Amino acid sequence: MSAKTKSQPGRPRSVEADRAIHQATLNLLAEVGYDRMSIEAIAARAGVGKTTIYRRYTAKEELVADAIESRREEVEVPDVGNLWGDLDLIITSATQMTLDPLGRQIVALIISTASNSPQFAQVYWTKYLQPRRQAFNSAIARAKTRQEITTDIDADLVFDLISGIMLYGLVFPPTTESYQAYVRRAISLVLKI
Repeated sequence: MSAKTKSQPGRPRSVEADRAIHQATLNLLAEVGYDRMSIEAIAARAGVGKTTIYRRYTAKEELVADAIESRREEVEVPDVGNLWGDLDLIITSATQMTLDPLGRQIVALIISTASNSPQFAQVYWTKYLQPRRQAFNSAIARAKTRQEITTDIDADLVFDLISGIMLYGLVFPPTTESYQAYVRRAISLVLKI
């Protein structure tokens, strides 16, 4: 049998079970917190067996990170031909994800869980933040090539600063301008453009 025709062992994963597991995880995370949440409780709430969860995830940290990300849209960093065009799309996408009540709750869950669990923080960093940071780095590299910004700008530090600015603006909303205008003004200051 060729590699192309070889089938995967077992039956296909259930999309409904995945959704139920993710929702049960988010609900329990909000209700009891990361430390008091167990795989057994998630399985019971989701109406699945523990083995269904253990087939999908090697650790609670992975499950929680995946559940959180299941409710967020992927932030893409398209190339529209100029840095501000790219950044405006990032700001708009991030704003849509974080300013609604569910988005705020998800951000709070990420911060509180990562603060209390170094294992979760590491999984979330590796699986979700690093790929976003790398995509952002691509936008900065394109801007350097187009000579829109100086070549000595540290893209990782800019990403971290922008993330901090966005979180601060989420917790303490600006009163004299929109959230998007506040973030855009802060980015302009950081990038000196």
